[in-house]
Amino acid sequence: MINCAFENGHQAKLRHAVVDGLILKDNKILLVKRAEKLLEGGKWGLVGGYMERDENLKEAFAREIFEETGYRVDNITLLCINDDPKRPHEDRQNISFVFFCHAGKKEGESDWEVTDKKWFDLEDLPKKEEIAFDHYNDILLYIKYKQGELSIPFINS
Repeated sequence: MINCAFENGHQAKLRHAVVDGLILKDNKILLVKRAEKLLEGGKWGLVGGYMERDENLKEAFAREIFEETGYRVDNITLLCINDDPKRPHEDRQNISFVFFCHAGKKEGESDWEVTDKKWFDLEDLPKKEEIAFDHYNDILLYIKYKQGELSIPFINS
């Protein structure tokens, strides 16, 4: 939560905006293993993180992907917005903008937040309990979209 003081003296706790991403290549998805000191550490997850000041959603998304995987990406498409304040294992009530994209050229290495990364076939994912937060559900949404069962963007409130 962000503590904020307004001009009129009112104070409020506000929610963070984050981006999460499904990085795709040849019917596979790239998942990262989260560093142990992070929330949900040791679990596989989508790549993502907080938006920084002065960047838009797609810029934040591309930056987070590069920082955590070393990949450049293209064809960035919004899959869903998850604004449910009761997201599982989420202590900050983040509002997540979930994108999918295609992996481009690998130009860098993972930062400290990632201990491993692996390409998984979309039909052979880790078990739901091995995947951080509600990222498993985001992957299932993408699969439904790909099969023509869902239009996007999807808002999950």
